[in-house]
Amino acid sequence: MAYTKDDFKQLVDDIQSQSWYKNPIGFGIAKVDRGQLNPEKILQATFPLINWNENFGSAAVLLNALKVAGEDVDTSKSELVCGISDDFLTSCIESFRPFIPEAKGDAHKNVQVISTLASLPIDSGLSADDYKVVFIFEDTAVASVEAAYLKLYALSTGKAALRSLNLNGIFGALHNCAWIGNQPIELDWLRANEITLKLSGKYPAIDMVDKFPRFLGHVIPADNTRILESSKVRFGAQLAAGTTVMPGAAYINFNAGTLGSVMVEGRISSSAVVGAGSDVGGGASILGVLSGTDGVPVSIGENTLLGANSCTGTAIGDGCILDAGVTILPGTKIGLSEKAVAALKEINPGKEISTSMKGSDFLGVNGVHFRVNSTTGQTIAMRSTREIKLNADLH
Repeated sequence: MAYTKDDFKQLVDDIQSQSWYKNPIGFGIAKVDRGQLNPEKILQATFPLINWNENFGSAAVLLNALKVAGEDVDTSKSELVCGISDDFLTSCIESFRPFIPEAKGDAHKNVQVISTLASLPIDSGLSADDYKVVFIFEDTAVASVEAAYLKLYALSTGKAALRSLNLNGIFGALHNCAWIGNQPIELDWLRANEITLKLSGKYPAIDMVDKFPRFLGHVIPADNTRILESSKVRFGAQLAAGTTVMPGAAYINFNAGTLGSVMVEGRISSSAVVGAGSDVGGGASILGVLSGTDGVPVSIGENTLLGANSCTGTAIGDGCILDAGVTILPGTKIGLSEKAVAALKEINPGKEISTSMKGSDFLGVNGVHFRVNSTTGQTIAMRSTREIKLNADLH
């Protein structure tokens, strides 16, 4: 039991010095949604707070509390998912005691999570089975729904950089569900109850069927971020403050997103990243690693414009323009005039630029304007003479 902050520090030091202990990469406590037919099936994990490479004192308290509660705490595995119990909560409260009076607002949020759990009213309808303590010790392939959600939270909250996490196995871990708002429903449950639901007029209005929920079902965006349709951003996407996602053809997939204020009216496929100040025009497509990029994730630079219905399957630098309808893939043949070569070499010293290039050759080349010669149909490139600047009032 810790009565003072010095006691807490000593407790943490004692726990972390033990041979079984290992600092996690990420951890948190989640409310889980279970299957309606199969309660052992976890459909969703909702974390009010996640910790990612931080708050190791709280991690030590939670791991020790699991051991006190009789759980098998094996930190040699990549993931640890345990249920909570009264013994677990009591041990956490006793350890966090010095911080409970000041745990409010942005202070001591892990303590707030534990205090809130311990004070849930008896008539809340929730039990210990509705919660899981989740730890990730190694960034390996995803093995559980709870760990999958923890990683998706890390991406969507910006605590982990896009394309930095191992998401292998995530589609196998997650279950395909019918979603009614934030509630996942087993498809088998719907089938088993279809007659009753329909004849009684209680068949639900299903918003979507997917393995991933929507971004806004789990993440509160920055004050200056706008998402005009919740269906346009998948959970696991990352939106930097100031990003605007318009309705219509816009969409941002998981493990993809923006690094600053960006206007999104087109598609940012999984693994694609767009730099600050750029504009993804209406119907424009940034391809993912499975669709025409030679398996290389696509990065779009800063202050770059992808025109309406353009298509990008290779890296585009800063201050570039793709005209409407232009497609640039890794193997796309692109012609440049001698004047264009000289102008681009001037602002890209050290880059190999010639009169005949492929799309993949433009990696790290800035200030390029990609166009199609309306007479010959050839894709051409030249020095961009326009500055791409977003309307500050809109972002």
